[in-house]
Amino acid sequence: MYAGNRYAQHPDRAAFIMAGSGETVTYAEHEQRTNRLAHLLRAEGLRRLDHFAIFMENNSRYLECNGAGERSGLYYTCINSYLTADELAYIVDNSESQVLITSSPKLPVVQAALARCPRVRRCLVVDGGDAVRALRDPRCVDFVEATSGHAGTPLADEWLGTPMLYSSGTTGRPKGILRPLPENPPSQPLPLFHFLNALWQCKDGMRYLCPAPLYHSAPQANVSLTIRNGGTVVIMEHFDAEACLALIEQHRITHIQLVPTMFSRMLKLPEAVRRRYDVSSLQIAVHAAAPCPVPVKEQMIEWWGPIIHEYYGATEGLGFTACNSAEWLSHKGTVGKVLLGELHVLDEHRQPAPKGQPGELWFKTATPFVYFNDPERTQASRSADGTMTTVGDVGYLDDDGYLYLTDRSTFMIISGGVNIYPQECENLLITHPQVLDAAVFGVPNEDLGEEVKAVVQPMPGVAADAELARSLIAFCRDHLAHMKCPKSIDFTDALPRLPTGKLYKKPLRDAYWQGHGKSRIV
Repeated sequence: MYAGNRYAQHPDRAAFIMAGSGETVTYAEHEQRTNRLAHLLRAEGLRRLDHFAIFMENNSRYLECNGAGERSGLYYTCINSYLTADELAYIVDNSESQVLITSSPKLPVVQAALARCPRVRRCLVVDGGDAVRALRDPRCVDFVEATSGHAGTPLADEWLGTPMLYSSGTTGRPKGILRPLPENPPSQPLPLFHFLNALWQCKDGMRYLCPAPLYHSAPQANVSLTIRNGGTVVIMEHFDAEACLALIEQHRITHIQLVPTMFSRMLKLPEAVRRRYDVSSLQIAVHAAAPCPVPVKEQMIEWWGPIIHEYYGATEGLGFTACNSAEWLSHKGTVGKVLLGELHVLDEHRQPAPKGQPGELWFKTATPFVYFNDPERTQASRSADGTMTTVGDVGYLDDDGYLYLTDRSTFMIISGGVNIYPQECENLLITHPQVLDAAVFGVPNEDLGEEVKAVVQPMPGVAADAELARSLIAFCRDHLAHMKCPKSIDFTDALPRLPTGKLYKKPLRDAYWQGHGKSRIV
């Protein structure tokens, strides 16, 4: 991330700390690292508005990769580090990336993908060493060896760069989200920076804990805010509920962003474990990515106090809603009021839905974007007159103008002509003490068209049997209208949830529709 004048002000302050190893990188070292990589990218022929890609786990080189892009006027695509070689190759090639940065653990996947990435001229491998030399691929070089010969001072032609991230692809091929990039110096961030900086109370000396993968837009935004404010980022290599609490105490964390599944994991720790750690240093905890079950958030506010802020905003930047704890407690279940963009809730005929009735969310877009190299899907996301855009989320507004998310339109269940949004049932099941995670979706029913199915991951030590299934169905029927409740429950050892917290329902639902002549996958 771009450190700017914070390097001059705090050269010896820790820019970031790796939670597992304790490795600490100061602002002075971070500045030199980002400059060296920026010079290398220029030497590889990348000029303003060109593209490169990053594919690796959370590690001590990730932030300088983003920072080099931010200060050289480039679009950098951070890729989900859990993708297969085919998925990786698609994004690298589609993004027109000329340089790919990866790590030694990801090298086997990268090696299989590179054959389908003809635009990639150089592949930099963190901790590549002997593994890179054994490849005998002239494009692949060790990251440190390649950057060490370049200057640690700024480029002569610095420009502001920005991420070009891809949608998660939970319902189809991922799409690159390209925004216009003004000819600003890197010291002048995009306007959204100033908005978020004020909303999330960022300040000099803040200490931010990053428990999420750095390839995702939300952690990237928070890390960038922290670095530009002269704070310190503590980066978890992977999330663990108890470890997260221990790090808050150890590093006196002031700011953190999480997703609802992380809340659930922490709340399911034994009471004695939860109370063992001092979290009083926390000043603001932000969450998003998925609707948070009301009981989960109630318990988190009771535990951490009224410091929890929620927001809703797609990676596309269509619009932005937010609420603090007090607003949420008076409008439980909301994701906030619209702060950016102009929201319209429309029915299936693209007419305004009645107040309180769910409809597809359309925004007069807060920030312009296109899907990179995909004019058809760009057009499909927009209204006929081109003034509004949607990503397929469904929700409604209450009388006070607060937004409530219902589900994705692609996951709506149509059973006997009735529209059912499974998010409500999922949120309920996750609160059950014997449930670690849950997914709800529609499966074929000859009479009704579809029926509600739940797939549940039980808590460790809980028997996944017919008795548990009956108990969970009864639990749902005690709290929801019967039509919203699962007719049957299957069990699994683990649900396909992305590290960002998003549930990847496609492979689950696909399996139940095989052999029925169609698929509900959109």
